[in-house]
Amino acid sequence: MEREKENGSGLPLFGIPKILPFIRKYIPRIIVMVLLGVGASLLDSAWPLFNRYALDHFVAVGSLEGLGTFVALYAGLLALYVVDNFVCAYMCGQVEMSVDRDLRNAAFNHLQELSFSYFNRNNVGYIHARVMSDTGKIGILVAWRLMDIVWNGSYILWVLVMMFILNRRLALFIAVLVPVVVVLVSFFQKKLVQLNRQIREINSTITGNFNEGITGARSIKTLVIEDKIRQDFERDTERMRKKSVHATHYSALFTASVTMMSSVALALVLWRGGLATVENVLQIGTLSVFLSYALGMMEPVQHVIVTLSEMISVQVNIERLTALLQTESDVTDTPEVVERYGDTFHPKKENWEELHGDVEFQDVSFHYPDGEEYVLEHFNLKVPQGTNVAIVGETGAGKSTLVNLVCRFFEPTEGAVLIDGRDVRERSQLWLHSSIGYVLQTPHLFSGTIRENLRYGRPDATDEEIWEALRLVSADGIVRRMEKGLDSQAGEGGGMLSTGEKQLLSFARALLADPRILVLDEATASIDTVTEKAIQEAIVTVTKDRTSFVIAHRLSTIVEADIILLVQDGKIVEQGSHEKLMKKRGAYYRLFTRQYEDLAWSRA
Repeated sequence: MEREKENGSGLPLFGIPKILPFIRKYIPRIIVMVLLGVGASLLDSAWPLFNRYALDHFVAVGSLEGLGTFVALYAGLLALYVVDNFVCAYMCGQVEMSVDRDLRNAAFNHLQELSFSYFNRNNVGYIHARVMSDTGKIGILVAWRLMDIVWNGSYILWVLVMMFILNRRLALFIAVLVPVVVVLVSFFQKKLVQLNRQIREINSTITGNFNEGITGARSIKTLVIEDKIRQDFERDTERMRKKSVHATHYSALFTASVTMMSSVALALVLWRGGLATVENVLQIGTLSVFLSYALGMMEPVQHVIVTLSEMISVQVNIERLTALLQTESDVTDTPEVVERYGDTFHPKKENWEELHGDVEFQDVSFHYPDGEEYVLEHFNLKVPQGTNVAIVGETGAGKSTLVNLVCRFFEPTEGAVLIDGRDVRERSQLWLHSSIGYVLQTPHLFSGTIRENLRYGRPDATDEEIWEALRLVSADGIVRRMEKGLDSQAGEGGGMLSTGEKQLLSFARALLADPRILVLDEATASIDTVTEKAIQEAIVTVTKDRTSFVIAHRLSTIVEADIILLVQDGKIVEQGSHEKLMKKRGAYYRLFTRQYEDLAWSRA
């Protein structure tokens, strides 16, 4: 997987058109937010004018005439300011959370429609960052960062307008400093962004090392590499300390520079304004206004530059998220199929035909989307309903390819896979998947109770049917030993159960759905030999009248299969019944006898 660059370029809002469909319905709220922000910034810039009026009309002349009106107006505008701020903040929060929710839902739902190949190419951390981190940053951009620009930008404009209205010459002294502040802030912000990016990368390395130090504690101790792990961890933390100190230096210089420019502006106002006041050219109230603006104007300029920089960096998040949303699945239903059978989230079950379980590979050739070498070439095989097909071979030989094509996790490169005499592409994926039971080699249980996990394949199953499915796979004893029985928690990923227990429960979950096609992907790999015998007996029962595909590592579990396919280097080199293949004394015979020799040697 290629890692994206973490820097943006171009205009700050360059990426907004790509997410416009998700923010279009919130545009009226955003417009109101902008108007409220402009209004609040106008009130912000107006407070020094009240001080000017008070100094010139009350303090300077020693009179309180009109004070009541002044106080009432001040209190009214203050109340309006508070309400404006509250409504603006409330709407910003609403827009942020709504956009965040819509983007996450869209990304998560799109992931449900992508084929296996996407998840093969991208790891969990990458996908998690797209759905959780990127969407959150975009939500903040649309609401708070936009409001920061509007509020601070309009405040600067209001202040400049008011200063030039009050005293053009004095306003020029302050205005000429704005470009200097912009240059300073831009320089320091660029340096800080670079340093913070390096700090994030080092922090990611430290987090990864920490995770490995915990999850791999047993291997670390058995390999006696504690000292190496400690040295690596301390090296990375020292690198992070140095970079963080460097960033702190720049941050301190940044703050000091902006403070210095504010002080320069204040000094200029005191110098020129003080002289003008002494000469009675400028009133004391007007000088007070300029002093307030000189002190308060530089910080908004700083905020605008920093916010623009942050908005530019969010372009990367927009690009990454839209790349996910625009990713097309390698396996899709045609518009005609969707029209008749529905899609993943809107199935039209009333049009679904009953699936019987006849499977046929019709001149199938296949290579994976990210590969060029054919795994299957011109492969033909008929599997009548109720046939038990076993697929065997060495680890990494490509045994899962056939079942991936049957389950339509991948499409054939050439040829067709037929279910009940029709190309699988003529019906919906959901129709097919709803009639397939799949037990993985590495089972997964969801957080929740045992009952909830078993009912995922069939929500209306009764407790009696659940217990029957558990009994068929010899898992009823496991559940009965639990304190709360079916109401016991499985834990995250089934973490409160052993691997073997999870596998048995996954087997029961598949059977409870009463699938017409059953796939067992080395389903007995994590089960002890005692339980394996019970599972073999259960397999005979549950595969009766069902088409089944069994990917097996232990060849003893598939000797009764109707058809055995031997896979080597991604190619099917032998096929037939156990007796036929043993008599042939070919590759299957050698694999079978070697496995029993290894078993006998291990027991000796």
